[in-house]
Amino acid sequence: MTKTYMAKPGEVEQRWWLVDAAGKRVGRLASDLAMILMGKHRPTYTPHIDTGDYVVVINAEKVEFGGKKWEQKEYRWYTGYTGLKTETAESRRERRPELILEEAVRRMLPKTKLGRVMLSKLKVYAGTEHPHLAQQPEPRDAGTRSTVGV
Repeated sequence: MTKTYMAKPGEVEQRWWLVDAAGKRVGRLASDLAMILMGKHRPTYTPHIDTGDYVVVINAEKVEFGGKKWEQKEYRWYTGYTGLKTETAESRRERRPELILEEAVRRMLPKTKLGRVMLSKLKVYAGTEHPHLAQQPEPRDAGTRSTVGV
């Protein structure tokens, strides 16, 4: 009789990955990053345990949208005052480019305490420099069609 493996907290070794976002589509990249953060890329995935890895994303200002989304896509948020704040994707890229990718990934993660822990393991930077050299992140290809099942 075989038993289903269930990971225990602290049992899974978490690795650090380095992903270059230059020239990648936001949706494809965000879905791959969400899978890595949740741990679904491992055979030891357990839904109620954090089995995901850390991900460092560089060149976030060079991500791409398809079609006319830079002009047409709008981000809205509530400030506490009457009405909503709105900005286009193009103005957000100029103001805070790393927020585009962070928000896309956040919406693909579970909406629980565990999802917030998973999101804290995502480090997004607009340029090529990042402060995580001591963790020795390994390069990983994400956001392409060939990474499915890897």
